Amino acid sequence: MSASRNGSWGRAVGLLAATAFFALSGAALATEQSKQRQQGRDANQEAKKDARSTKVDCRQENQKSNPECRQDKRETKQDGRQEKRDIKY
Repeated sequence: MSASRNGSWGRAVGLLAATAFFALSGAALATEQSKQRQQGRDANQEAKKDARSTKVDCRQENQKSNPECRQDKRETKQDGRQEKRDIKY
């Protein structure tokens, strides 16, 4: 009877070790995805700031109207979106 008890303990320890391994590997994957999402959000927010600055600079330096500078702002934001996609995928 003693031999069967040791066998069940060995299986239990093995099962526990395997469960911990899979849990940790999944957590590591989630952490990496979280970092990628945060980097993507940061890139997107930075692009928004750059777009605002681009539009203000366009209006001040070139003496253009608001609609004329709007396309520059859109292009800057689109570049930021593309950078975010590059980070995430």
